[in-house]
Amino acid sequence: MGLKLSALRKKHESKIQGYSTFCFQNDKFGNYIKGDHETEGGEADLHKYLVSCKKNSGHRQFIPVDTFTLKHLPEGHHDKDLYELIKAIADLTVRIDVKIISPHRAHFWPKTARPYPFSKMSDKRIFRTGSGRVWHVNKFQDGIKLNGNIDSEFQMCSCRKCQDSDTPNNVWWEFGVDTATHVVFDNTEANQTTLRLFFDRDNSPVANIDKVSVYHVNIEYDMCKLKCVTCDANLGNKLMEMWRQYFNIWEKVFDKYCDSRSKHKLNFIVSHPHECCKQVSVGQWNKKHKVDDKTKFTYTTCTCPGSSGAHVYCVGYNEGMWWMYDLVHSGSLKSGINYSGTGYVY
Repeated sequence: MGLKLSALRKKHESKIQGYSTFCFQNDKFGNYIKGDHETEGGEADLHKYLVSCKKNSGHRQFIPVDTFTLKHLPEGHHDKDLYELIKAIADLTVRIDVKIISPHRAHFWPKTARPYPFSKMSDKRIFRTGSGRVWHVNKFQDGIKLNGNIDSEFQMCSCRKCQDSDTPNNVWWEFGVDTATHVVFDNTEANQTTLRLFFDRDNSPVANIDKVSVYHVNIEYDMCKLKCVTCDANLGNKLMEMWRQYFNIWEKVFDKYCDSRSKHKLNFIVSHPHECCKQVSVGQWNKKHKVDDKTKFTYTTCTCPGSSGAHVYCVGYNEGMWWMYDLVHSGSLKSGINYSGTGYVY
């Protein structure tokens, strides 16, 4: 168990710290709670940074997704549907590689005097990574969505390959990716962003998406929704099937655990800590914090630099407007407790 050291690559690029202090408002007392984002910066000697990680020495609570089994779930939760849901979310989890810091980044977190991550490094080419999750995969032909009534703004595929081609494909796939705004802030950064899909083990074939744009961002809630395009039929059809599987199993798990959610407080995250292949971490949520009409959670579930933007799943909760605001991992408090961005959760 734990992160595989052989997964680490050694490239010589600028290294930036994985933590940067900021805060959010406590719902009961109105006080500010200080915390740190968890974006991993650079690829310089990753072996060194994994071994010397101060947050999770040994990384024993991270389970590589290709070795994750029912036995890794807590006692009393060796449930096949729950296991299948975790695997389905893992299938949709992506590593997000960003190569530039936008000059338009906020200087401070909203309603605070805390510096926004990387705001003092704007307009620099500094490599960093986070995590995200695919959502809503749709197939288009000649600008028309198949099996739906939503048309694309394009008549032909707009991926980078087709943009440079005299014969662009007329069939393509569009899908969203949820992550944190501090991972990808705007289109300046999205234009220099690459997604690595299906990175389940050290030797997984490389499957990248480099046509990425921002669909929606909310700095205060630390939520960013990306729009991605591909005309790779194998990749597009694979993502569509994975999305269908996730949607079907999610409903079963919600129905099964809704009534007991506040008793077991079960929580899990799939992410790419330290830029490595997918890791599953299982823990418990700690508290719910109200932010306007939305919610954010604190939790003990293990995370590390590189986990920012990963989907945060609190078992038994209905993300009632989950197509708008899913919960994503936002950062870590000084106490070691982690916290999510803000979303609609019921």
